Amino acid sequence: MIDTIEDKILNKMKKCGRGSVFFVPDFVSYGNRNAVNKALERLTDKGLVLRAARGIYCYPKIEKVYGLGSVPPSMEDIAEAMAKRDGAKIVPSGLYAQYQLGLTQQVPMNVVYLTNGISRTINLSEGKAIKFKHSSPRYFAMRNQLALLLTTALKDWKVENLSDEQIDIIKSKLNANPRLQVADLKLMTSKVRELIISLYDA
Repeated sequence: MIDTIEDKILNKMKKCGRGSVFFVPDFVSYGNRNAVNKALERLTDKGLVLRAARGIYCYPKIEKVYGLGSVPPSMEDIAEAMAKRDGAKIVPSGLYAQYQLGLTQQVPMNVVYLTNGISRTINLSEGKAIKFKHSSPRYFAMRNQLALLLTTALKDWKVENLSDEQIDIIKSKLNANPRLQVADLKLMTSKVRELIISLYDA
């Protein structure tokens, strides 16, 4: 029995494992783009695959404890898959970076990443979106991920407006990681660098 395009797509997804994110071009070796799109639509209708956005699909994880069924990919999963596909570097920025550091509990509807790739916006369901903004190469010259995340989280935020609790969170992050290197400190904005140094000296 000859495998259909649907069979080939599903088999590839299964090999990659649940939670994996895919793009239509990942399957063009199985048929022309229109045939692949139709096959993905049928798999989606059967509940075997989830459509995350236009041209983006997921072989979903299954939540069994609470009976929630198929779990869609996170915005972070989608962003990382796109970066890997494009061979680009990305880093969370603004409110999303602040959320990842624990400086805020507010989850943004629009997640923003700085990238050394092209700028684009991926529209998801429920009004959510992932935005990629082409940015200065200096951000991606930083070797330490914490240094990079602190810089992007605080670059548009007045340091003097940080609460004592937020300062304590930043300090705990610094204490839990190797001391930032001078090379990374030099690449930070001056206000963020001054804050970090003051917390080391406190």
